[in-house]
Amino acid sequence: MTKIQFSRKQLCIPYAVFLALFVIVPMLLILFYAFTGTDGRFTFENFLNFFTSTAKLSTLLMSFTIAIITTAFCLVIAYPVAYLLARSKFKRKNVLLMLFILPMWINFVLRITALRELLDWVGLLGTQNYLNTIIGMVYDFLPFMILPLYTTLEKLDTSLMEAASDLGGNAFTVFTKVTFPLSMPGVISGITMVFMPSMTNYVISDTLSNFNITILGKLIDEYFTTYNNWHMGSMISIILLILIFITMALTGGFRSNGQKDARGAHLW
Repeated sequence: MTKIQFSRKQLCIPYAVFLALFVIVPMLLILFYAFTGTDGRFTFENFLNFFTSTAKLSTLLMSFTIAIITTAFCLVIAYPVAYLLARSKFKRKNVLLMLFILPMWINFVLRITALRELLDWVGLLGTQNYLNTIIGMVYDFLPFMILPLYTTLEKLDTSLMEAASDLGGNAFTVFTKVTFPLSMPGVISGITMVFMPSMTNYVISDTLSNFNITILGKLIDEYFTTYNNWHMGSMISIILLILIFITMALTGGFRSNGQKDARGAHLW
C-alpha cells in the first residue's frame, strides 16, 4: 500500500485558495468600484468627491479625534494595570488577568446595550453623545490594550531594571529609560489594535449617541446600504485602508519583534 506524501508547498494550497477567494477577489472588486463611475468607466471622481466634501472630511476628522482620545485613555488606564499584573508576586495572577478579559466573552451587543442602560440610569444618555461614545470605545477596547502590554512586560528581563538601579537610577529614571522603552512593542501593538477599530466601530457610536454621531465606519455602511452607492463606499474603504497602512508604518507595525526590541534597547 503506497503512502500519500504531501510537500509543504501543497499544504499551503487551502490557505492560498481561501486568501484568493475571501481577500484578493473582494479587494479587487472594491478597487474596481472605487475607481469607476455608474457608467463603469475609469474615473477619479469618487476620490475628488471625498476630499472636496466638507461633510466627509468632517466625519474623517471626527473619527480621528474619537480614535485618538480612545487610544490615549486606553493606554493611560491599561499600562499601570498591565505593569502591576506583570510585576505582581501573586501566584494566580492569571486569574486577575482573566477578570479583565472576561467581558470579551460576553456578546458584544449585549455589553453595549448594558452600558447604554447604565449611562441612561446616570443621566448621560442623550446629553453627552461624544463622552458616551468615548466611554463605550474605551470599555470595549481596553482589554485589547491590556493584553499586549501585559505580555511584553511579563517577558522583560528584570535584571536590566536591577542593573539600572545599581547604577544610581531612581524609580522614575529606571521606568522612563529602561522599562518603558523596552515595552514599546506592547505599546505599539496595543495602539494598533485600538486606534483603527475605534474609527470604524459605528455600533458603539450609534447605540450610545442615539445615532447623533457618524464615524467613518458608519459612513461606509450608509453608502453601501442606504444610498446603494458602492462606488463611493468602496472609495472610502480604500481611503480607510490607506490610513491603516500609514498608521502601521508610523507606529512600526510592519517591523518584526526583534527590530522593535532593538529599537527599545537603543532608546536606553
